[in-house]
Amino acid sequence: LLPSVFFSPRSGAKLVAPLGFLVSRQKHTLPDLPYDYGALEPHINAEIMQLHHSKHHATYVNNLNIVEEKYKEALATGDVTAQVSLQPALKFNGGGHINHTIFWTNLSPNGGGEPKGELMEVIKRDFGSFANFKEKLTAVSVGVQGSGWGWLGYNKEQGRLQIAACANQDPLQGTTGLIPLLGIDVWEHAYYLQYKNVRPDYLKAIWNVINWENVSSRYATCKK
Repeated sequence: LLPSVFFSPRSGAKLVAPLGFLVSRQKHTLPDLPYDYGALEPHINAEIMQLHHSKHHATYVNNLNIVEEKYKEALATGDVTAQVSLQPALKFNGGGHINHTIFWTNLSPNGGGEPKGELMEVIKRDFGSFANFKEKLTAVSVGVQGSGWGWLGYNKEQGRLQIAACANQDPLQGTTGLIPLLGIDVWEHAYYLQYKNVRPDYLKAIWNVINWENVSSRYATCKK
């Protein structure tokens, strides 16, 4: 990214456009939840939701904006070393923002049950049954070592659904190529205040608030 050069109408002298003139970037913002903090109770309590959204997700958003400003400066000055050194923070905070933005919409106080229509058919096709799919995604999510996510994704090349686990805040599509449909956050901040260290209990409960309409909508969109 090189500075734009323009001429002063009075003096004819060359001026270099400041960085802000060159790149006007919309800052990332914390998305509103589509429901109240207490709406997912008793499955996920209000205290967890408030801290998770207003503190944890907000931190990823704030840090992502800071990292992007630094990255923009490194691009403008051609500092490749700085660009490389910033990439882990970009991946972590960018992934945190991407993942949580999906996660909030994957949940609903009117959720639970089973999906309908085409999504249900492809789940049966690719996993044998809904019960088998649920068991597999739960097992993958329980098995994440440390912090991370369990995902249902869409493999566009193969035209099939796939289950995957991602460590930390690694974004599914950016690290595996799978298009995210349903993400289950298994960082301890997503459940510890209510379920302590018993992750399987949290995973059993979360199925009661899965927003299958949202998952189906994401599936329909990625197939286009």
